[in-house]
Amino acid sequence: MAIDQAEVDRAPAQALVLPPPKPQKPHWAFTAIGIATILGLCYWGELVLAVMLVSVLLAFILAPVMEFFIRCQLPRGLAAAVAVILLLTLIAGLVYYSSNQALSFVQDLSKYARTIQQKISQVRQQAESFGGTEPGGAAKAANTSPGTNWEDLLTRGFGSVSQALLAASFVPFLVYFMLSWQHHVRSATVMLFSLENRNTAYVTLGLISAMIRSFMVGNLLIGLFLGTASTIAFGILNLPFFYFIGFISGFLSLVPYLGVVLAMAPPIFVSMGHMESGNSVAIVMIVLGLHLVALNVLYPKFLGNRLQLNPLAVTIALLVWGWLWGAMGLVLAVPITAAMKIVFDHIESLKPYGAWMGE
Repeated sequence: MAIDQAEVDRAPAQALVLPPPKPQKPHWAFTAIGIATILGLCYWGELVLAVMLVSVLLAFILAPVMEFFIRCQLPRGLAAAVAVILLLTLIAGLVYYSSNQALSFVQDLSKYARTIQQKISQVRQQAESFGGTEPGGAAKAANTSPGTNWEDLLTRGFGSVSQALLAASFVPFLVYFMLSWQHHVRSATVMLFSLENRNTAYVTLGLISAMIRSFMVGNLLIGLFLGTASTIAFGILNLPFFYFIGFISGFLSLVPYLGVVLAMAPPIFVSMGHMESGNSVAIVMIVLGLHLVALNVLYPKFLGNRLQLNPLAVTIALLVWGWLWGAMGLVLAVPITAAMKIVFDHIESLKPYGAWMGE
């Protein structure tokens, strides 16, 4: 039987063909190191990141204003400048109009704080008397242990007042350039990705933009409604500084899951020593009623299904970003988490995490 020499020559080459190696999954330790690195960058870079994110949110609020002026035949750069100037003028007008009331409110804060400290001290003394400790222990502990510096908690990461003002001075310029260079930034960002991923990046950026715009405009409208309704209700009750407290309470009510508690704090805080207990109950009922209206009527109408986050994911996000950035983290937690979910939904390896965060 004759042997085909060509088959003999091909045999060693065929024997050396190996199946392609299976892709190795990244070790959990590398994933943990990556997450820790990102959290560390967010913690130490709070000032820069917070200023940039606030500028992004303001840019989305002013985008419809800029588009209106563009339709009025103004160039994009000039339309963006007019929108930013209008925002600054509005803020300056509000500050100037309410400066006297603000000074009176700040002067009375110390009196309110002393009233609350006295009540807390009484509660501590009663609690320690039930525990069998020395009656004066609470007062001694209050005098020896350092109290919570709420100013540092709310402004942590911004440093001194001069640093905060310096950081805030960048916001108008960032907002202007984000508006005037909107299309360039988006197209240039898409070009950073490989050719096969550019369409996915373009769609993802579009969804994130639509989500943030819907979130900001919807929350602004809801906050204005709650602030106006709260101001009118607190004015009827003759609550001190109702013109400040009403809008503060209204916008605090926007914080997910914690809003109803935070919204009750300012009016109850101011009403101590000025109003009867029956009026305090009325304040609680007003805040609770407005919060329920916003939660069940206004949120579905203005926000719809843009966020698509489940309550557990939102609560964890508030905890993590509140720990990282304090009060600013509570404000930015929901849009950041919603943007992360959109990114996860468009990356094949991260889709399970996006599904876990969804409703």
